[in-house]
Amino acid sequence: MLDLIIIGAGPAGLQAALTIGRMHRSAVVIDSGEYRNGPVQHMHNVIANDGTAPSAFREVARGQLEQYDTVEYRRGSVVRVSPSADGFEVRLADGSVVASSRLLLATGMADDLPAVPGLADLWGLRAFSCPFCDGHEFAGRRIGLIADSARAEHVVRLLKPIVSGVTVFDDGRLNDDERARLEALGADVHSTPVASVSAADDGVRVDAGSPVDVAGLFVASGSARQRAPFAEQLGLRMLPSGAIEIDDFGRTSLPGVWAAGDLAHRASMPGVMASVTVAASAGMVAGAMIVQELSS
Repeated sequence: MLDLIIIGAGPAGLQAALTIGRMHRSAVVIDSGEYRNGPVQHMHNVIANDGTAPSAFREVARGQLEQYDTVEYRRGSVVRVSPSADGFEVRLADGSVVASSRLLLATGMADDLPAVPGLADLWGLRAFSCPFCDGHEFAGRRIGLIADSARAEHVVRLLKPIVSGVTVFDDGRLNDDERARLEALGADVHSTPVASVSAADDGVRVDAGSPVDVAGLFVASGSARQRAPFAEQLGLRMLPSGAIEIDDFGRTSLPGVWAAGDLAHRASMPGVMASVTVAASAGMVAGAMIVQELSS
């Protein structure tokens, strides 16, 4: 019986494992090899790691965990989690079962992109969702924004001080007032549906009735969902955003189960902030609070 099972080995899970290991508590961190930022070549807005490849970040973190004897790193896919008499049982795809008194979910969210041919191939390479993470790289250049809701104005306002211009592709779904506000901000609005997007030289070509070339794309439509089914399996309380509801310390609605990273947020927040730094912070807080609970 371990003190903790951590499902997910992104920044939240790895940081939680480090926190647990430094306090000589026993844990296993299970890594499926699937990450929300898997296609991304470089992380940004991460202090001391601005421009670091996510794969390199994870490799360094895993190497640092090796010096903590009480922490096991294990590759594998979890198929089911369930409460047990003494805590929780986690069943892996290879048939093995791991038991612990506490459980931390750090599996993150998965992006459901708009159904635009070619967009998935550019995702994380030339098409992005977060201006804080990737806007600076397009400084002084025109970018495109796929957006079919009022979120378009918010993203244009964020990008306006950085780029030379924004072309919004709204699929004809924005109303006249929304389009007028975007144009007042200096954005061009294309209402012809986007037929496809593709790499072109060092930028992106958007086929929206006629070709439109931009330096890169941002996407403010589509949605995100739980990457794994474990919140549903455990009957955890969820929020309208699709995230798990947690308190200030990462505790979920089920005693003994914690969540950290972009799969969870407090009810006081409108949604999750998809950030490596925020995820690592959440993992540290959850790990520390789990240690406190184990010690009481």
